This record gives sequence, C-alpha cells and structure tokens, in this order.
Amino acid sequence: MQNIHELTASAIARATNARELTCVAITEACLAHIAEREPAVQAWHYLDADTALRQAHALDSAGANGPLLGVPVGMKDIIDTDDMPCEYGTVIHRGRRPTIDAACVALTRRAGGVIMGKTVTTEFANFTPGKTRNPFDPARTPGGSSSGSGAAVGAQMVPLALGTQTTASTLRPAAFNDCFGYRPTWADIRCSGVMEASGSMDTLGVIARSVEDVALYRDVLVGVDAQPLQRWDSAPPRIGYCRGHFWDQCEPYTQRLMDDLAQRLASAGAKVTDVTLPAEFDGLPDAHRWITSFEFVRARAWEINHHWEAISARLRAGRIKDGQDCSYERYAAARALAERCRLQMDAFMNDYDVLLTPAVAGEPPLGLEATGNANYCIVWTSLHVPAMSLPLFKGPHGLPVGAQLVARRNDDRRLFAVADWITRMSA
Repeated sequence: MQNIHELTASAIARATNARELTCVAITEACLAHIAEREPAVQAWHYLDADTALRQAHALDSAGANGPLLGVPVGMKDIIDTDDMPCEYGTVIHRGRRPTIDAACVALTRRAGGVIMGKTVTTEFANFTPGKTRNPFDPARTPGGSSSGSGAAVGAQMVPLALGTQTTASTLRPAAFNDCFGYRPTWADIRCSGVMEASGSMDTLGVIARSVEDVALYRDVLVGVDAQPLQRWDSAPPRIGYCRGHFWDQCEPYTQRLMDDLAQRLASAGAKVTDVTLPAEFDGLPDAHRWITSFEFVRARAWEINHHWEAISARLRAGRIKDGQDCSYERYAAARALAERCRLQMDAFMNDYDVLLTPAVAGEPPLGLEATGNANYCIVWTSLHVPAMSLPLFKGPHGLPVGAQLVARRNDDRRLFAVADWITRMSA
C-alpha cells in the first residue's frame, strides 16, 4: 500500500469523504515527510505544523465533506493567507501579515483543503532565486518562480500546490520536478489577493501529481461543482506537433524525446501533424517582454520608490530597466500585436485538439543562481491559452524533462482529456 503522503489529491478526497482516512492522519503523514525532506529541499518559506493540524482537526470535528476534503495544499508566497505571512520573496515585505485570504485560498478552504504553508518564490515572482533545491538533485535548480510549489509536490510533501505564471513560472518548475503543471485560460481563475507582476499575463497555476488532480482543483478554483475527468473516447485526438520558436535551444536529447513521443502517439492512433505557427507570432517574445516589464514597474511602484536598494541588482537591471525604458506607445503596440495573434490562434486551432511542444530545454540545469530557460512558455502565455506540462521523460542523468500541451482559449477540459489520453498511452 502507498504511504499516505504519496497519495494523489483525488485519492485523498475519496478516502476522507468515505471516512476511510481522517484529515488529521493525512496532515500528520505529510508533516512527517516534510520534516524528512525539507532540510535538503527547502521548499517552504513558512510552515507551521500547529496551524495545519488545527485546520485538519476542525474538518474532522465538523464531519465536513468537500471535493478537496483533507487535501494538503502549498501556497506560493505571493498569495495572501489570513493566518500566515505573505512576503513576496523579498526582505521589503518581511513580516507582512495579510488580514484576509486571497480568493483562491478561500475557495480551497471552502472545498476542505488544508493550507500547509507558504512555498518559496523568487523575488517578486521574477528572476532572483530563493533557497529551494531540486528534490532529485540538490545541486540543480527547481525552476521558478514557483520554485517551492514545484519542489514540494515533486518531493511528495504535498499532493497539490498553487503557483503563478507570468512567463513560465508554473510549467517550468512542474517540468523540472516531475509534476503536472497547468496554466489556465487567462482570467478564468480570479487573482484577487495575489501579488500582481503583469496583469495582462498573470494567472494562477496548479502543480499536481495527476491530470485528475489538476482537473479537480481547477473546478474548485473556478468555483463550479467538481466534475469527473473526461476520458478521451471520441475519434483519435488531432495533435499539431509544434517544435516552436526555440527548438534550436533544446538539448539534442529533448529533441529526440519529443520526436519519439510524436511518433508513438501517431502509432497509438492520434492524428499527428507537423505545424508551423503564423509568421506574426514571431513578434510575441518581444511583445511579452515589453508588456510584462511595463506593467511590472507600475504594479511595484511603491517598492521601487521607497526600497530601491533592497531590490536585487538582477531585477533592477532587467525587468525594471526594461519597464522604465519602455514608452507607452511601444507597450500599446505590443498589446495590440498580442491580441491580433490571439485571434489568429483561435482560428489556427480549428484543425487541432491540442498542440504538442517542448515545456523546457532539457533537464533542470546545474546551479542555483538561475531558474532555467523560460522561452518555451512565452508564446503560449502571451496567447492566453491553457497549457499543461506533462512529466513524460527522463534525460541522460535520469532527471525530469517535461512535454507541453496547448489548447484553444476556453478549451481547458479538452486539454485535460487529451493530456490524460497521452499520459495513459505513454505509461
């Protein structure tokens, strides 16, 4: 039998609602495993066992039910919680104590989830890493900016964690930590109570152990009744194989793994077609740069005005300088290009259920001073489409390498169904 801390969120919820396991037993099992793994991984910015156990005891005492009943969840430390600090990965906000929960936290609690603590984020969810290590090799990055969330799920400390994504901040750490990562259709899930980096790009993101868990948590966060994961039982899925703008930056072994996956899916019955994106999409990486930088310096104006020296040199010389140098006219032109491409993408997807593309360049890189190449999500984040990273590969050192699936805007359930089909075909 699996150890309790290894169970998926869906399995936990089934067991607690059937009274086969208590919320306290699950929380205690996860806390014990955290105590074992945390010294090496350092996924948590704030962890209070007593607070977690109080939540679990309250659920058991009330005889509660819910789609996430007793499921331990990690929250990225840019998401407000009324019973824990939220410090944005910076000394500027050390000791900051929100007075209310972010919407996503309130919805998680309503569904019976147990908020275990706050996971490490990079500084302001940007470039400068925190303390977290990759659980499969502590000399390597866990990715970012949702580094602690990815590492906590990858190290089996919790079955679910919330991150955010402005560029690649959910899918990349999910791929580096052997997890499923999900970025929803932009604006589907409310970001009230979540630190803004770039409002035109920001979404919450789910990191989980299974497609079923992702689909379950998505329904909770959207605020609808949880629906069973739809199995793909219609005609074989139509998959557009898109090597993408940064294929030449992929490691050769990643290219081979992706090509082999496309061939295996075709052999399993999928209609797999090589595709090239429309020419105007070539401008999206630059558009993303100017949109996110322009918006970041305005969203974080107070910190820039009052705590300039406490901001890392990397962030000052990178996104902040770009944002200060970017004219409104350049920003407006970048937004206009992104919107034109979104409309083209809607039409482009008429012939495909999903696109298959790399999630990362390769295995998590050695070193902790950076979080890895973010380019493989830039185009899709800019297009506001739903995307998932799937933990399908291992690289030459036996470390995780993720594939990515992309669907049309507002077609998140189709994305889940095809992701589930591909995961089963790849098992």
